[in-house]
Amino acid sequence: MDNNTNPVNNGMNPGEEFLNAENNQLKRQKKMRMLFIIGAVVILLAILVTFFLMMSSKNQELEESKKQAEETQQQLMAQQMQINELELLKIDDEFQQMEGQQVLLANDSIVEKYQAARAQIEKLMAELNNEKTKSAAQIKKLTDEINTLKGILRDYTARINELMAENEQLKDENTTIKSQNEQLNSRVQDMTRKNEHLTERMTLAEKLNVTGVNLTALNKKGKKEKNITKATSLCVTFTIPQNNSTPAGEKTIYLRITTPEGDLLKGGGSFNFEGASLAATARKTIEYANEEIGGIEIFWDVTSTLNPGTYTVELFCDNFRLASRQFTMNK
Repeated sequence: MDNNTNPVNNGMNPGEEFLNAENNQLKRQKKMRMLFIIGAVVILLAILVTFFLMMSSKNQELEESKKQAEETQQQLMAQQMQINELELLKIDDEFQQMEGQQVLLANDSIVEKYQAARAQIEKLMAELNNEKTKSAAQIKKLTDEINTLKGILRDYTARINELMAENEQLKDENTTIKSQNEQLNSRVQDMTRKNEHLTERMTLAEKLNVTGVNLTALNKKGKKEKNITKATSLCVTFTIPQNNSTPAGEKTIYLRITTPEGDLLKGGGSFNFEGASLAATARKTIEYANEEIGGIEIFWDVTSTLNPGTYTVELFCDNFRLASRQFTMNK
């Protein structure tokens, strides 16, 4: 048989065959190690993923629990705020019921304490209402302040009741004093009315008197004119009698003449009467010495034709209307 066709050695000697077997063995072992490492890594990754998922779930549960705890805390604080507000309303209602008695404690320090505590509570309430989140410490501070206010209100009530009891003892005396005061007030009012009447009489006594008031139409020669349409001037004459009650001195007499048509004849400026400014037809100043002055004349020049009818003549002085007379002037 030919050696070149031997299937066993394939042209290799025994040493080469051994080395090939060793290499194949090493390759198989290396491949097995790689598979083992890859498997271990996969298992480790699976464990890590599982751990991560478990931790995430746990953290989510913790966050949910924390969130629920915070919501519960906020609800409790909101309820406490409502309780505080109701307590404050109750205190305000009790205080308002006694507010009419506050005059009894006008100078008492308890009022200042109450007002100071009330102001502090209003400040805290405003701060809490302006904040979106409220802390337990803030709520507790407000609760403590309200409890302090309740204590002050109790003292306030006790003090009011004590003073009201004392006032009950004074009621009889107050009733007697009130009756005496009413009698005194009545006497004072009577005296005041009498004084006002005397003052009015004295004021009227100081008023100038006038008598003999007359209205005459004059022609251009200064003579009496019967036909009013031909008059060139008007003359008002009167007498001032003696009056010792009138203060002596310079007096200005203001004349007002009103036509039948109701128009005032003007030309004498204006004067004040009872708080208003009135136009005057004419005026005249005299010196009065408490003696009678007769034949006083005040003239007014006619500026347009006058019509027949009833003319009204008024005299004023020192904020008094001295006279008001009517005269019929013919054509």
